[in-house]
Amino acid sequence: MPELPEVEATRRGLLPTVVGAKVAALNVYDARLRWPVPRDLPRTVAGRRVDAIDRRGKYLLFRFGKDTLIVHLGMTGSLTLHAAAPARRKHDHVDLVLSGGGTVRFHDPRRFGAFLWHPAGETAHPLLADLGPEPFDPAFCAAGLKDALRGRRAAIKTLLMDARLVVGVGNIYAAEALFRAGIRPATAAGRVSTARLERLVHCVREVLAESIARGGTTLRDYVGAGGEPGGFQHETRVYGREGLPCRVCGATIRGVRLGQRASAYCPNCQKR
Repeated sequence: MPELPEVEATRRGLLPTVVGAKVAALNVYDARLRWPVPRDLPRTVAGRRVDAIDRRGKYLLFRFGKDTLIVHLGMTGSLTLHAAAPARRKHDHVDLVLSGGGTVRFHDPRRFGAFLWHPAGETAHPLLADLGPEPFDPAFCAAGLKDALRGRRAAIKTLLMDARLVVGVGNIYAAEALFRAGIRPATAAGRVSTARLERLVHCVREVLAESIARGGTTLRDYVGAGGEPGGFQHETRVYGREGLPCRVCGATIRGVRLGQRASAYCPNCQKR
């Protein structure tokens, strides 16, 4: 599933061409995404200029004045930019055609993505209203985490992936940050000291920044705005490496399931 680094890499790839351009047409070939694409969306955006592309968590926010087009990549989605629209493939569902030339194409085999309209003046969109702080925001800090996790027996990795505490830290990045912080993923969240949470906050930011710089992680479907796969999958130290030697100490990486999600850790580098 595309997480924060993949969405941010996509956003940065679209910025130079899309921001400032007017929409010539929005062609919806299959409206059956996770939520149906609004029927009047093509008419709503046609002729309007994209003033900015922001990101909130894993959502891309195309700003049209004070109105917003909310785009989510779902589990298998990607947005790619083409100078001239190529022949449509299976699972190409939406084209955002720019008046000055260029097409942004949405491809999503599992159709869990979304194109939703949020007009100005309405209250916060339900998908965005309850999101926690961005990981690079000062509001994401050890003191805040300590308060939120106090007394919690759930695994620290499970709660680190809770978007109400911090957005965008998916399975891959939670596992990698916990490795760098030296914390086992199954550790009860409420038992992690403030000092270790400070280290964890730093490692979350470090891992996400490195992945963004590498264009994100491609395990199967994800490609960036230019159609290129991400490269962070070659840098993981525990994710996807169960049974292999730790890149740091040589111990065998172990697997564990937490909250129905596979995880991995080094029994030597990550202490109880």
